[in-house]
Amino acid sequence: MKAGIISDTHGLLRQEVSELLRGCNIILHGGDINRREILEELGKIAPVYAVRGNNDGEWAQDLPETRTLVFGGLRIFMIHNRKKIRGSVPDCDIVLFGHTHKYEEIRENGRLWLNPGSCGPRRFSLPATMAIMETQEEGGFTVRRIDLPGKALPAPSPPCAKDMKELVCAVMRDTDRGKPVERIARDHGIDTALAGQICRLYLTHPGVDADGILNKMGL
Repeated sequence: MKAGIISDTHGLLRQEVSELLRGCNIILHGGDINRREILEELGKIAPVYAVRGNNDGEWAQDLPETRTLVFGGLRIFMIHNRKKIRGSVPDCDIVLFGHTHKYEEIRENGRLWLNPGSCGPRRFSLPATMAIMETQEEGGFTVRRIDLPGKALPAPSPPCAKDMKELVCAVMRDTDRGKPVERIARDHGIDTALAGQICRLYLTHPGVDADGILNKMGL
């Protein structure tokens, strides 16, 4: 049996990701989906099990923050940000998480901690990645890391009619007001990837100002 494991799509479902997921029995999504349509498209490929990420807005209130399931005899615990685990880790074989956009496989005390990285918009120099897990009839499993082609990674386009610093300040204010990324993008006439990138930098770097965000974006 085969499971496709992805996270942090941030509103972008790449064609190559969809193709790689075909043939999987289930799809596991580690959160920061950003649009319900992503789950709907994934659901056309295979049953989807997802958790809510910190950038998932009002539309995702029905998604759990944590999820447990059994697949191919493996006990799997899912959470977007591993730092949000309260108390001890549930009894499981695999902890699936996301948030950092960085691929990780950590084996600890007989348990695998797996972060498939991000297969959404590219973040700085980090590669776009995902994983395919296959269970074995005799027991056990294998995990295959997949690095997506660099040429398929779109760079967010800067707004043509707005000053970037003014835009960043406006997005920061809207984020403080709790607006979802999709609405922020729509209100300011920018693409969802750019709005999501600004929101992520603001939320993951407490105390950062607009200049700091611009610097981290390389602008």
